[in-house]
Amino acid sequence: MGNVNTFLTEDDYQQIHDETGFSESQIRRLYSRFAHLDKRSKGYLMEDMMLIPELAVNPLGTRIIEAFFTDERNGKSSIETINFRQFVRTLARFKKSPRAQEGGLNTRDMKLDFVFKVYDTDRDGKISKEDLQHVLSAMVGLHIPKDQLNSIVRRTMKEADENEDNLIDMGEFTRCLEQLDLDDKMSIRFSQT
Repeated sequence: MGNVNTFLTEDDYQQIHDETGFSESQIRRLYSRFAHLDKRSKGYLMEDMMLIPELAVNPLGTRIIEAFFTDERNGKSSIETINFRQFVRTLARFKKSPRAQEGGLNTRDMKLDFVFKVYDTDRDGKISKEDLQHVLSAMVGLHIPKDQLNSIVRRTMKEADENEDNLIDMGEFTRCLEQLDLDDKMSIRFSQT
């Protein structure tokens, strides 16, 4: 991919800054990280995302990657080709912002949408008992007995499923998490220097 200075023009830096809020120095560091992950020097990432240590050890690593890199137009994963701009846009969702702009990448709604996608394993726009069980099972593995896991799933469904259709839609999910400080729980500090 070459040097970051030859890859990005001043216009590119400005566009990326306007879209994500990252400074030029942050963009340069993110590009360096991107280039490090791009082992094949193709200009995009493929399965390289699982080389990120925090994702590799996370039982939901694959779900997290799929949730962020789902093509909004057709609901299909586009994980096979993540270019630098997609990479930066994704990371911008984790940027803590005391004044997240309406329509920005790091708003509460965007973070809720991400968490919802992690739980919606079949990508049907609803969280079923099976979706919930799949994700919770991945998170706790063999650390709790199956009957206890089933009890957690039943209680969660009972609390969140307001219309009792055995599914949690985005509205129910949002109301269930309204007291949770997502900006604090889902933010990464990106150094300014």
